[in-house]
Amino acid sequence: YGRSNPLAPGPAKCSFTVTTVTTVTTVTSREFDRNAACAKRAAKAGPVFITDRGRPAYVLLGIEDYRRLAGGRRSLLDMLSMPGLADIGFEPPRAHIESRPPPLSCAG
Repeated sequence: YGRSNPLAPGPAKCSFTVTTVTTVTTVTSREFDRNAACAKRAAKAGPVFITDRGRPAYVLLGIEDYRRLAGGRRSLLDMLSMPGLADIGFEPPRAHIESRPPPLSCAG
């Protein structure tokens, strides 16, 4: 490996070429396979998109980003008791349910 090779291992430098837009990083699956440690470091700054054949296939996130996106575990009761829900007007239509005797027939 020479210095011009983007996949050449280095002590403090990531060994793959990255495309960065703000804090989003994109790497190929081959680059990820060869140097996952650099991808993990990049994930601390934002999501890392891993591509297969030029198309996004996976996203590597830091745990805090994942927790923020997942919103944590909340029960249905927690979600229904959220502040401000009482201010939402909701009047469901009244259901009209009629009971009828079942049609019984004797074949015989």
